[in-house]
Amino acid sequence: MKRLRPPRWMPIDPYILLLLATVGLAALLPARGTSADVANGASTAAIAFLFFLYGARLSTREAMDGLRHWRLHVTVLACTFVVFPLLGLAARGLVPVFLTDPLYQGLLFCTLVPSTIQSSIAFTSIARGNVPAAICAGSFSSLAGIVLTPLLAAGLLGGTGGGFSADSLVKIVLQLLVPFVAGQLLRRCGVRRGRAKRVGQGGGGRREGGFVARHKKVLGLVDRGSILLVVYTAFSEGMVQGVWHQVSPVRLAGLLAVEAVLLAVMLALTWYGAKALRFGRADRIAIQFAGSKKSLAAGLPMASVLFGAHASLAVLPLMLFHQMQLMVCAVIAKRRAHDPLPADDTAPAAPIPTGAGTR
Repeated sequence: MKRLRPPRWMPIDPYILLLLATVGLAALLPARGTSADVANGASTAAIAFLFFLYGARLSTREAMDGLRHWRLHVTVLACTFVVFPLLGLAARGLVPVFLTDPLYQGLLFCTLVPSTIQSSIAFTSIARGNVPAAICAGSFSSLAGIVLTPLLAAGLLGGTGGGFSADSLVKIVLQLLVPFVAGQLLRRCGVRRGRAKRVGQGGGGRREGGFVARHKKVLGLVDRGSILLVVYTAFSEGMVQGVWHQVSPVRLAGLLAVEAVLLAVMLALTWYGAKALRFGRADRIAIQFAGSKKSLAAGLPMASVLFGAHASLAVLPLMLFHQMQLMVCAVIAKRRAHDPLPADDTAPAAPIPTGAGTR
């Protein structure tokens, strides 16, 4: 059995396997007619619930405490929402030689998605980088992506990206922004009740973070299950519309090659660019891992809202890029872990969070 396990330097996220299995299920048994209507309604509710959970989990206080390291966060945001989209626009020249137009639209959307949180923190911790900075950078990116990703999609994708319109904007506000704000409000109420409880106990007692904090594991499963539902709905619509006839193995190979180059360029720019800006080693590690990633968990629901029936091809580049970044960054993180630390550059210690591959 040990021989059948993947090597440690090449992690295959089990959740990615579930995603691929969901795609296969949609290919074999796509939702049609009444089943499709039920699946679409459930997917809409799942998207709203996902962003409610994101809002409830994101610690506003933790993010605000990191503002003192503003140069690092501005650098990560610039990589995520400026450099990445510029490279995505440059990839337009690869159509139609390497990419079809629908695959290019999906690749461009991939470059507009916010960065990850958990995997950036995990790899930064493994490489002995600045973990608190990675936490704040990932939080800032996710928070900014709620607004910036749809706006960038409206400006760069336009009508060719799946029909972005005023109706799409209303859907984004109702399905993404409103639930996110509601989650933030719930979190604040839970924290305040926890503080009041501790005061009533004379300063003792356990910190209470509300319902979400108490049921973190269960809601994590619901979180992942909701994303699987979104994927099934998106790919079912793609099968019914016949969009998969537009993709061939040669085109998929071309897409993988383009994404490999994109990832390599961003890894090099974030590392050497941070060095040129005179960041220390620990900060450069945080910048590299937070500034070179794209979040599958945030991108899938957004694509479902923005692209509608064309979401299956739109999320394909993101799914491939997500797994590629995990595999490559795992290798880099473990190699950086063996680098000698400079005498004046020590990395803050922090535990490695669980579930790093899903964000």
